[in-house]
Amino acid sequence: MSASAVEPGTRLAERFRLEDRVSESEGATLWKAIDEILARPVAVHTFDSDFPRVTEVVTAARAASRLTDPRLTQVFDAAEDDELAYVVSEWVTGDSLSDLLAGGPMEPERAAALVAEAAEALAHAHEHDLHHLCLRPGNLVWTTGNTVKVLGVGVDAALAGLTTDDPALDDAEGLGRLLYAGLTGHWPGDEEEGGLPAAPMSDGHFCTPRQVTAGVPGYLDTITCRAVLPESRRGQSALASPAQVAEALADVARPLPIPFTPAPPPPPPTPTTASRSEGLETRQHLYVPSPPKPPSTLNRALMTFVVLLVIAAVGVGAWTLGRKLGNPGPPPVAESSPPPSATAEPQIVKPSNATGFDPLGDDRAEHPELAKDAIDGKPGTFWKTTNYVSATLGNLKPGVGLLLDMGKSTKIADVIATLPDTPGASIELKVGDSPDLDALKTVAKQKDASGKVTLTPDKPATGQYVLIWFTRLPAEDGMFHGTIYDVVVYSPGTA
Repeated sequence: MSASAVEPGTRLAERFRLEDRVSESEGATLWKAIDEILARPVAVHTFDSDFPRVTEVVTAARAASRLTDPRLTQVFDAAEDDELAYVVSEWVTGDSLSDLLAGGPMEPERAAALVAEAAEALAHAHEHDLHHLCLRPGNLVWTTGNTVKVLGVGVDAALAGLTTDDPALDDAEGLGRLLYAGLTGHWPGDEEEGGLPAAPMSDGHFCTPRQVTAGVPGYLDTITCRAVLPESRRGQSALASPAQVAEALADVARPLPIPFTPAPPPPPPTPTTASRSEGLETRQHLYVPSPPKPPSTLNRALMTFVVLLVIAAVGVGAWTLGRKLGNPGPPPVAESSPPPSATAEPQIVKPSNATGFDPLGDDRAEHPELAKDAIDGKPGTFWKTTNYVSATLGNLKPGVGLLLDMGKSTKIADVIATLPDTPGASIELKVGDSPDLDALKTVAKQKDASGKVTLTPDKPATGQYVLIWFTRLPAEDGMFHGTIYDVVVYSPGTA
């Protein structure tokens, strides 16, 4: 198949149907396509027959397909043959950094959080000898699923024919430019980029973020200068790799899905507020208690009689007490009562290890390399399941999950899991002393779970292993997967 024959409706590898031509540049065409087997949108690059870097692009795409960080664009397929070369990757929907800056600079900590996520993802890519080299505002996306995505690792550089002697430094500077843009709404380059105006200059150098935008924290200004403004570092060392940028931004609070908070009900009408119902006017009346009436003659007589009885009772009691003091008997034996039991607050118990749990799958693994991110206490990191084509895990198996090893048999009071705000997940809490699925007993369930979920055992539960088991997955971008940002295990406190 020649490149000239590639038109909407063309099917590649008997599954990817090209639909819309998104862009063309120097012999490379980007398409929105449909994966007909998995019924999901994908991005497809095709190439003219005279495109000079087909081999480099396909090689980079195949290398990128082995990356496991979910913040990097997934590559699904790449082929080069006499018929047609193409690269199939994840179709990402959301707002790019350019979109987020359309109304001006972002809130500083949020801009830093997005770049921190990108830096960690690129650090993972560099560990596998892949780099970006052309980071622009359009490459950083806040997705509709409330996650960060870095587009084009490896592939974009090959498409553009970019090479460098120091890819780590180049990508660190690229991250610095993204941070500068987020803090100021300007691009630190000679020309505008992604709709952003060029950064202002002073004495032939770019102004620092704090010189451009009021309210930028000093530490973020310093990090930006260390990454991309060498003339403004004031003796500080350069940030020379994505890993160093990630470390510098490690303490920034990470972006989380904004939880839905229902609006409070309207206050009830005040006692004097007029209201209309079906065209008839009604009025609320304030009830005021009547003042007490003076006591009647009968009431006064009753009160006098009661007072006399009280006086008589006091006199009899005093006489009896006097007799006992004059002739004391054996002291009464006081009944002992048990002290009130003290109830201690439940205590957080830190798991010693975590892993993706897929005992019924072909490879018996479910992103185990990400499992530690669900117990590191950082809300911006997470574990996720594999993508499936339906909420019921493609009918391939009854469930997958995150397995926590507590290190020893532990009493479980509550398990709090932070999920995305996308509804649709069904989860179970299983506890046992063996990591075998059959040995783990279900002690709590929740359907349509989202946000922060508290799983409390129906009856006392003890075990070394705690499993959060997904039996139904929520949808995101046409696919289905479960995500856990954070897990906290509580054990009953002791008095």
